[in-house]
Amino acid sequence: MVDPARPVAVLAALLARLGIIERDRLTATVDLAWPRVITGFAIMSKQTADLAMVGSVLGAPAVAGLAFAGAYWTVGKFVAIGLAGGTVGLVSQNYGGGESARAALLVKQSVWVALALAVPVVAGFVAFADPLIALLSDDAAAVGYGTTYLGIVAPALAFEFLNMIASRTYAGVSDTFTPMVVRAGGAVLNVALSGTLIFGFGWGVAGAAVGTAVATGVVTLIFSWGMFGREYFGRGASPVALSLGGPQFDRELLTQLLRVSTPLIARRVSQGLATFPLLAITASFGSATVAALEVGRRVRNIANSTSWGLSIASSTLVGQELGAGEEGEATAYGTQIITLAAVIHLFVAAGVILLAEPTATLFVDEPAAVALSATFIAVSAVSLVAMGIDGSATGALRGAGDTRIPFYASLVGLYVFTLPVAYLGTVTALGETALYVALVLETGVPAAVTLWRFRTGKWRAVSRDYRPEAES
Repeated sequence: MVDPARPVAVLAALLARLGIIERDRLTATVDLAWPRVITGFAIMSKQTADLAMVGSVLGAPAVAGLAFAGAYWTVGKFVAIGLAGGTVGLVSQNYGGGESARAALLVKQSVWVALALAVPVVAGFVAFADPLIALLSDDAAAVGYGTTYLGIVAPALAFEFLNMIASRTYAGVSDTFTPMVVRAGGAVLNVALSGTLIFGFGWGVAGAAVGTAVATGVVTLIFSWGMFGREYFGRGASPVALSLGGPQFDRELLTQLLRVSTPLIARRVSQGLATFPLLAITASFGSATVAALEVGRRVRNIANSTSWGLSIASSTLVGQELGAGEEGEATAYGTQIITLAAVIHLFVAAGVILLAEPTATLFVDEPAAVALSATFIAVSAVSLVAMGIDGSATGALRGAGDTRIPFYASLVGLYVFTLPVAYLGTVTALGETALYVALVLETGVPAAVTLWRFRTGKWRAVSRDYRPEAES
């Protein structure tokens, strides 16, 4: 009988022999990354499943409507991701430096900031859902579907902010298993609820929105149990637990959190805001093209699940090594995880391209729509390689607290390259080809800049201002 561990050992030895990543570092990386990969796959799959279910019932206009509503949801969620990114970097450094109490107080700061940011965003989306969606298209059907979805799902953003903080807090203390179980369970619940409401009760887009909102709230309730230091059947209690008592704010920690998180939030928001002009440009080609673009981007997000794991592993391991004063080991981890990401994403991209056409048929059934969606899926797969490199490089920089350069890289990639090139398609004979080039530039430019920044090594000096010993 073949030992199932044997192929894994052979692969690890091969990666080490090729100079991609040493075995011990691979083990530490995989231990942190695989639960995040599953978490990312589950979260992205539930969104894509909603898109496919709605598309199968209501067609391309409904898919376009969800794309428009999803753009606003994504901007709100990206604010949460940016804040959570600052949280994981600082928590990992303090926890790695043996300052658990300080890390716990930092998490409390993150929760209060998350709530302060989420409430006005939710209120704005609920109150102005219709005019917000109408800004992006004059297709009445698509606007109606988008308005319905955004108005119902927006309150769940408050829960999503808290879920992000919880997930990243666990990652910062080297526990990615607990958030995987909670998030994956929420994703299954989301698909089950949405499917029941869409197909069983005929609620259509409203059913997808209700399913997402309810499942997101349930995830928050489950996370709160462990975040307050309680165990889930013998494990999963946060070692940097929240408490209702004690100090609620610490000016020094709050300042550090905002200083590290602000560039990450700005980067993510700039990415989200760029979606609006991109969708508006794409809408000039019709709802079918909007739907095809959205399908391509959703498939890319699922395929990028590996980057979720490698990025958070990079942040955590680099941050913890820096917190312990091991700059050489932090550099080795960052370098080898980035290299591993490049190799993995090359293979994943090749698989996505090979399966582009059958994948497209899951969302649309008209031959022309299938062909267009398959093309967008293939192009998105090409851009996936740079996306993986950027995720791991940004993760290493985030672990060091060096978050400004990734922000600038995103700005340049989106607003200097991606959007201008996409716009050329509306005024030249390039047409939709310009959208293909724009998708590649969207990830390629930031990847080049963040990789350059990592290789300069300046992030090591930046990290010294955030380490526990810097306060003594």
